[in-house]
Amino acid sequence: MVGSWGVGILATHWRDELNPHHELTFLHKATASTLLFLVVVRVFWRLLKRPPALPVSMNPLMRRGAALGHILLYALALMALPLLGWYWSSVAEKPILVAGLFILPPLVAPNPDLYDLATLVHTWIAWFCGALVGGHALVALKHHFVDKDDILNGMLSQSRG
Repeated sequence: MVGSWGVGILATHWRDELNPHHELTFLHKATASTLLFLVVVRVFWRLLKRPPALPVSMNPLMRRGAALGHILLYALALMALPLLGWYWSSVAEKPILVAGLFILPPLVAPNPDLYDLATLVHTWIAWFCGALVGGHALVALKHHFVDKDDILNGMLSQSRG
């Protein structure tokens, strides 16, 4: 996800210098659309397998913050952001090739009047998600190095199991 986000930033903000023939745009769309399908699998996995318990040393406010942060990560970064990109491509009548295998059908009919709004919403949500993911990483590192609890170790062992 972070790689796709970075490529999307490069593709849009340095279009003339780094993306004159839209290769980065195609790469961004291919990775983001593939991730959208993987997210569906991840959500089902998350519903079936509970995450590790939070340390008892966490106060109730931190527990609520962790819950809200995870909801925002799933809802915005993993679901809304790729769907908004798909919407943007649909109103622009630009195809999205998924992993080089097939083209996603448009979500809506092409509509040049909605292009600027779709661009704005996808871009702002992308920047918010970048801050959200960065904040998540910083909090995980804080737990590991400052609080010296097992949050990060629990996340890493869960990803392997």
